[in-house]
Amino acid sequence: MRALFRSRTKRDYLSDALALLSGWTREGEQIRRTLLIDESQHAALTERVKVVADALHLRPEISRSADRTLIRVGHGDDEPLSEGEVLLAARIEDAYRAVTGS
Repeated sequence: MRALFRSRTKRDYLSDALALLSGWTREGEQIRRTLLIDESQHAALTERVKVVADALHLRPEISRSADRTLIRVGHGDDEPLSEGEVLLAARIEDAYRAVTGS
C-alpha cells in the first residue's frame, strides 16, 4: 500500500486526508473545527481528546465560548502539518460522534 503514495508528495497526501474531514478548515499550518455542543459533551470530548493527544504526543488547543467548542490542531509557527496531527483530527471526529451520538 505504501507504494501507491510513493509518487505523491507528503503535502498532497495530507491535503487529500484533510479533504475527508468535513467541518475542518485549514488556516495556514493549523486546522480548526468549531462544534456546537453542551458543557457535558464538551467535558467528555476534552477527556477523550486528551487520551488520544497524549498517545500521539500532540497538544491541540481546545477552548469553550458560549455554546461552542473551538479546536485547533497544528503548530501555527510555520511548521507543516504532520500525519499525526491529521490523525488526531480524525480521532477528534470519532470522539465527537461518540459524545453526541451522531
